[in-house]
Amino acid sequence: MAVNRRGILVAGLGGMGLAGMASARASGEERAPPAARHTVNSAHAMSSLDAALVPNSTQDQSARLQAAIDTAAERRVALALAPGRYLVGGLTLRPGTILTGGRGVTTLAVSKPGVPLLAAERAARITLSDITLDGGMLEIGGEANALVALTSCPDILINGLSVTASAGRGLSLTSCGGRVQRSEFSLIGDAAVSAIDSTGLDITDNKITECGNNGIQIWRSSAGEDGSIISRNRISRIDARAGGSGQNGNGINVFRAGSVLVEGNRITDCAYSAVRGNAASNIQILSNSCQRIGEVALYAEFGFEGALICGNLVDGAAAGISVTNFDVGGRLAVVQGNLVRNLKRREHEPVDKRGEGISVEADASVTGNTIENAPTAGIVIGWGRYMRDVIATGNLIRQARVGIAVSSDSAAGACLITSNMISGTPEGAIRAMDLGRVHGPDLAREHVATSGRVVIENNMAV
Repeated sequence: MAVNRRGILVAGLGGMGLAGMASARASGEERAPPAARHTVNSAHAMSSLDAALVPNSTQDQSARLQAAIDTAAERRVALALAPGRYLVGGLTLRPGTILTGGRGVTTLAVSKPGVPLLAAERAARITLSDITLDGGMLEIGGEANALVALTSCPDILINGLSVTASAGRGLSLTSCGGRVQRSEFSLIGDAAVSAIDSTGLDITDNKITECGNNGIQIWRSSAGEDGSIISRNRISRIDARAGGSGQNGNGINVFRAGSVLVEGNRITDCAYSAVRGNAASNIQILSNSCQRIGEVALYAEFGFEGALICGNLVDGAAAGISVTNFDVGGRLAVVQGNLVRNLKRREHEPVDKRGEGISVEADASVTGNTIENAPTAGIVIGWGRYMRDVIATGNLIRQARVGIAVSSDSAAGACLITSNMISGTPEGAIRAMDLGRVHGPDLAREHVATSGRVVIENNMAV
């Protein structure tokens, strides 16, 4: 087939087409293709042929690729890489860089330890698409400790990347905005995507698996509005290799970041939580599917104000949903319409055994939830004196040791428990509780005078 300039240009813009042509031309020799083979219309795009890159070479090609990145950015054109494996490292992306390849056939592999594979600072409009980034589990180092480290880069687009075998993080974003989408992260030593102080970030439709500490991290250096959106990701097999009491081992970890939306994700097999919001005010956790979670599946903890946890499914966890830490200002939540089932007690833990469906403490509405198979309690309201203005109504609780446990501390605040259906609770439908220890009669079955602090009425216990 005759190959002309237009053919190469069209192939370059198509990614896969250019990749196929370049592969057919490769002779396997350690030399750049002749000049006649890589003349393109530079007003539109550059190819790896222009860059004098040799697919599958055993030589480090960092200098050639860096020069091509610089030239393409200066000309404001895309740089399209042909199929093959390129050994590179320590590359700097320029403002306006568009680096693309053929999905599943173009790989940038780390050639030397100690530096990110790709990095940029104060570079707007970076696009990375359809390339595999292979860290080879080599040490990365640096503050970001990531294969890709971007700082102060607005309007980025990460699309169709495959990031694998990173000894540290996969993608580190500091003060960045834009989109991370349709990408895959696997065999990551720390977190797949770590974002801090984001400026309008969407993380959607990605597949993340086998991470050492967290799947997605949305953090801020100090508490404040963030507004990131984390949607429709598939996250699985998240460990907690760095230890701790919950900062690691989470599918999605939101820390100090306000107004974050976590919606429609599929999260399984996490050492700690599926979604963990720590000091994350106005967090929305909506319609996520969570299975086989080691601790609390959905968590709003410490100094937050405002959590909306609705329409989620939790099947298999030490606890389903926890809204806690009123002692340090954690308050104000709606927990509605969730299905929580098949909880377990961690008998090996000296204190924190859980086995609870939903637990809340302050300024919270718990309505319309269905809870089944909770070996400790279906709903736990308050902890000692840390309870204020809680309503639990219209919930269905089945097969729990205790249906609802409510704090009996005289210093606790008000609570209304009404119109719940509670079935199959051998140690009582509604019981008073003192720091986890239930006591007294079944308040759903025996007439007990209500007070201004706790009102229990119109519940059905069967």
